[in-house]
Amino acid sequence: MSTDYPLIRLNNKADRRLRGGHVWIYSNEIDTKATPIKDIEPGQQVLIENAQGKLMGLAYLNPHNLICGRLISRDGKHGLDKSLLVHRINIALSLRQAMNDKPYYRLVYGDSDGLPGLVVDRFGEVLVVQLATAGMERVKTEIVEALCQVLKPSGILIKNDSRIRSAEGLEDYVEVAYGEVPQRVLIEENGVQFEVPVYEGQKTGWFYDHRASRANLAHYVKGKRVLDVFSYIGGWGVQAAAFGAESVMCVDSSEFALDCVHRNAELNGVSDKVESLQGNAFEAMKQLALEGERFDVVIMDPPAFIPRRKDIKKGEQAYRRVNELAMRLLNKDGILVSASCSMHLGREVLVDILRQSSRHIDRQLQILQHFGQTYDHPVHPAIPETDYLKAVFTRLLPVS
Repeated sequence: MSTDYPLIRLNNKADRRLRGGHVWIYSNEIDTKATPIKDIEPGQQVLIENAQGKLMGLAYLNPHNLICGRLISRDGKHGLDKSLLVHRINIALSLRQAMNDKPYYRLVYGDSDGLPGLVVDRFGEVLVVQLATAGMERVKTEIVEALCQVLKPSGILIKNDSRIRSAEGLEDYVEVAYGEVPQRVLIEENGVQFEVPVYEGQKTGWFYDHRASRANLAHYVKGKRVLDVFSYIGGWGVQAAAFGAESVMCVDSSEFALDCVHRNAELNGVSDKVESLQGNAFEAMKQLALEGERFDVVIMDPPAFIPRRKDIKKGEQAYRRVNELAMRLLNKDGILVSASCSMHLGREVLVDILRQSSRHIDRQLQILQHFGQTYDHPVHPAIPETDYLKAVFTRLLPVS
């Protein structure tokens, strides 16, 4: 066992979650009298032992955050270095290559791939990396080197502008860490092509997690009039048009995003089917309803209305409002696809919100299908936070 790492002891019984498979250590779980952490540098690697002196593993620590530590290895021998990064990236890659014959996917999904705080999205020969923790920031050079060794990309973009970095005391920045990265990269999803704005887009520029849900649209949209609310760059809407929808209206507050929608529609030869409406989604739907517009399929994929636990009540009200507005725009035998990326909104709660909304407007709801995140966002069974995505396909009928 290496003696190069400081030793940190947990409070009595504070090892329960770690023994159950979790990898997070909260600041109040550390016995700071026996092992003070004030001199530990953010992201520094330490050995973790329980109150009885049993080794729990090796973690990186940030004494300034509530989630104070994240376990890297359980044997205490393998620190977070290039060798471990190469090993775990290869394991992650093997899953993605087994499930997808094209190089467009989330390559590394943090805790679930044994690399907490690291996200890597693959866009062919270009990789976009997000480092959410001080521990990962400290090994940024090793991460780039490991990715180059495993994948030999043409370019790597570090997109460090996520909200979580502030809790770690980290500055935001975007930089090219290797090679060349164009403003837009080309991907293919479910046979449909997209130009993804990796610099200016949301998160890494694309959301691979809804791949399966979007593929399922093909069963519902042929010959139909479709409304895609919170459309971003057209992941749902352009695919609906490519799958044979008669027409698609994309609604988003961002002019930049809607410009991307039209670029992607043109890329797939469906420009004549796709129109856009810029504005606040709530107000836009109210206006469409006042104008008597009705649709056969409405897709509702909003941003996370519940980013933190304290936002649950307010967020649930927002989901209720937005889904009820969507229902009012549906024809009598219409399809609503209601999605949520809020980890704090359970599937059963979303279904109940949909039930309440349908009853409030005196309609009968049928639940047709449930979808979650795809294989490149694997769920860690001990970490509920890794299981966040919901998409419910529903049918709205008149009450008989």
